[in-house]
Amino acid sequence: MTQIRRTPVAVDGFQLDTVQVGDPTGVPIVLLHGFPATSATWSGVLPVLAAAGCWAVAPDQRGYSPGARPERVEDYATERLAADVLELVDALGASSFHLVGHDWGASVAWVVAALNPDRVASLTAVSVPHLGAYGRAVRDDPEQRRMSSYYAEFRRTPDMADLLLADDARRLRDVYGDLDAEHVETYLRHLSRPGALDAALSWYRAMTGELAELPQVTVPTTFVWSDADAFIGPVAARACHEFVGGEFRYVELEGVSHWVPEQRPHVVAAEILRLVARP
Repeated sequence: MTQIRRTPVAVDGFQLDTVQVGDPTGVPIVLLHGFPATSATWSGVLPVLAAAGCWAVAPDQRGYSPGARPERVEDYATERLAADVLELVDALGASSFHLVGHDWGASVAWVVAALNPDRVASLTAVSVPHLGAYGRAVRDDPEQRRMSSYYAEFRRTPDMADLLLADDARRLRDVYGDLDAEHVETYLRHLSRPGALDAALSWYRAMTGELAELPQVTVPTTFVWSDADAFIGPVAARACHEFVGGEFRYVELEGVSHWVPEQRPHVVAAEILRLVARP
């Protein structure tokens, strides 16, 4: 049975809650969750990584950890979220690490990998492609614009958290689609706590279009996308390779929704370990 350690880590004057499994002397892997989720996204992935001898660390990121909820929207800028990742790894005592992200966590991971190739040994991005591919699709592809239309409402509606949680979180439950009830209830318990969902929505409020100009990623990269994703369409996903200048692998899953780490954890874990094992 995998021993799970729940450990707070000091980052930028805050405390990020982390879930850690495996041998701390093993290969370090950092896994970043998306919205509206938590580190529990990786509950099926972490034991596989630990069994392979790796040290896997999944934080509840800024806004999701109760000890890391600044009030200013600008404190949730994607660049600040990316800096948290590097400070977390520094606090763990690792010089380089393998990086994994899903949804918003993938967006942050693309930024970290693009700007810090000397620190990131590999990148496994799930669902969200390189932000250059995504930004171009939002601009040029009507289907992707439709799929991304919720962004504007999340950014501009001051009481969005209350609206999402009203009526037993009816609207937030709709976001989860076909995700299993156990994960949904885990996420809802966390995000229903005072201030949690509003802080998570600050990621949207702080975002800018500048990230579409993110440089190419040059580290060994795998991108996993599922063709039943309700939020990321094929135009963005299949253009991801254009924005990766190094080794690249594209994995397309058939009939799987947006919630790939929860629904196909062994696929995600296998792709991570393939990169960890490369020469």
